Amino acid sequence: MSEYVGFASSGPSAAFFDLDRTLIAGSSAFVLATTARRAGLIPTRQFVGDAFAAITFTFRGSTDDTSDAVRVRVLGAVAGVRSDDLVSLNAEILPRLLAKVRPEARRLLDLHRHAGRNTYILSAAPVEIVEPLAHSLGMTAGVGTRSELRDGVYTGQLAGPFCYGPGKVEAIAELARWEGFDLGQCYAYSDSESDLPMLRAVGHPVAVNPDARLEREAQANGWPIVHFSQRTRNVVRRTASAVGASTIAGVSFAAGTRFAVARHATARSRWIPVRR
Repeated sequence: MSEYVGFASSGPSAAFFDLDRTLIAGSSAFVLATTARRAGLIPTRQFVGDAFAAITFTFRGSTDDTSDAVRVRVLGAVAGVRSDDLVSLNAEILPRLLAKVRPEARRLLDLHRHAGRNTYILSAAPVEIVEPLAHSLGMTAGVGTRSELRDGVYTGQLAGPFCYGPGKVEAIAELARWEGFDLGQCYAYSDSESDLPMLRAVGHPVAVNPDARLEREAQANGWPIVHFSQRTRNVVRRTASAVGASTIAGVSFAAGTRFAVARHATARSRWIPVRR
């Protein structure tokens, strides 16, 4: 347990993980699209569009400018689908997503748990996928996009705030109020500039395999930058803020400029997920 000395916070805290290209390699949307296509839940034309968008995201990441497109894609993917049919896909989707979880991310989850922190996934992906994945990883909960249901069928409209960009800040602010977290003691991990609001809202932001803009922001603010390996279990490229896999967690716990946001005082209970 000596490796955890000094990692425990002085108050309640949590670690928030983006999903795509951070917690997992690649895009969860591609996994969902291919599985739904095989199950006959989406037509070939829509699948091609979803797959292209997912592949583009894998190589280019996302930006604030794509927020509307992401929302339309996420909601459109389930519009007209029965909730029971989507949930049933988890039998195939979850094993595929779990196989994509980065070994270094699992290590960080373990370290945060040992330090007594709650751990959450925050993703624009459907909550029906995000919550079971979080629970399968032993995390506290998953926060994802909630789509409106009418007679058990998704309408293609939101049933709450969109868990993307600034929407993630709303989510963690409400979780902080609900659980009593000190955001100055919290951690956030992401690869994308679209998550800059979330990263700035916590005391310990960490850039994971960052896109160009996020890497510039991280360097300018002294945030840790870590590069998780794509295919090997133990190789992590040396960066200015991390030296090898064995020190990723130590750096992310100890380093980072404090950008705790105290002004997000208005909580919305519809964000609070079902806890494990």
